[in-house]
Amino acid sequence: MINKNNGQSIGSIYASLQQSIQDIITTPIGSRVMRRTYGSLIFELIDQPINDVLVLKCYSAIYTAITTWEKRISISQITVSSVEGSGLVFDLEGTYKVSGQQMNLRIPLNMGAQA
Repeated sequence: MINKNNGQSIGSIYASLQQSIQDIITTPIGSRVMRRTYGSLIFELIDQPINDVLVLKCYSAIYTAITTWEKRISISQITVSSVEGSGLVFDLEGTYKVSGQQMNLRIPLNMGAQA
């Protein structure tokens, strides 16, 4: 896989999965011409107050998008690790299906408004 920021080859499975999951989560559904269903519903949640309901909706949007589009990982847990400014940071725990390796990935999301 190629690093989207510098065009260099990505050397680790961890970095490859991190980039892939970040791309899936931050792509609005309907924005890709040849893949209209690719992405997540996170953009529908932007500018909502950060509260328990929003966090639950984010869990659902993240889980659904990753299980649909990233077949290399099996998710075991998603948690909010912190609120940073107007964003949430999610920790994703899962298993890399090829090797059985446990993985912990961090997903920062800018949500817009704050409660």
